[in-house]
Formats: sequence, C-alpha cells, structure tokens
Amino acid sequence: MDINIHSTFLPHDDPDASVAFYRDVLGFEVRGDVGQGAMRWITVGPAGRPETSIVLEPPYADPSVTDEERATVVQMMGKGTFARVLLATDDLDGTFEKVQSGTAEIVQEPTEQPYGVRDFAVRDPAGNLIRVQERR
Repeated sequence: MDINIHSTFLPHDDPDASVAFYRDVLGFEVRGDVGQGAMRWITVGPAGRPETSIVLEPPYADPSVTDEERATVVQMMGKGTFARVLLATDDLDGTFEKVQSGTAEIVQEPTEQPYGVRDFAVRDPAGNLIRVQERR
C-alpha cells in the first residue's frame, strides 16, 4: 500500500499575516486562496513539492461548532496549544536564522533533543506550534 499525506489543516485568525509567515519566512508557495476577509482558506506548501500542502483555515467556519467551542479554540490558539506541525530541513541553522530574522515568536532555539533529533520551535501568527527538525 502506498499512502502519503496530501494536506493537513491549521487554523489561522489573520490570513495576511499567515500568508506572510508561510510564504516570506518559510519559503512556501501559495497554491490557493479562497474566500474573503477573515473567512479565507489558504493552501501553502513547499516549492517543488505539490503533493504536500497545509491548508490554513478559519477556526470558526464549521457551523456545527458552538460559540463556547469556538471560544475554547481561539483561547487554545492564543496559548499555542491547539495545533502543531513538524517540518524538516537539511539546513536547520540556516532555516533558524531566516525564521529568527522575522517577527515570529521563537519558542526554542536549535536544540539536540534527547529523543534523537535536532530541532527548533516557533509559533506562526495564529499561535500554532511549528517544530522544524533537521533531516538526518
């Protein structure tokens, strides 16, 4: 069986800030931008790798979600505990320098983890935790 990850979803609360982070800081290409205002679904992904994408979505778009649930999601986003994604790079230090030179909140500088990877952590504009690991 050959199964790949095609897309994953992360919430956003500021579409323009999210596009700037994923495009300008991480170097992803913008593949789609549907909707208007805060109700935009933006698809981004690594250049030259169309098979893998992240869809940035409004966290409150699902009509079945209650106001209380929406408030909880927004609160968790603000703390950086709602969503996260792991990325990989061949140049961890260079990637960290680029990310650090922007306005992103650095959570952890490059560190050799006890579980055998070297990585750093940053929050995107919506508070999502992004860990970038060095490929070995």
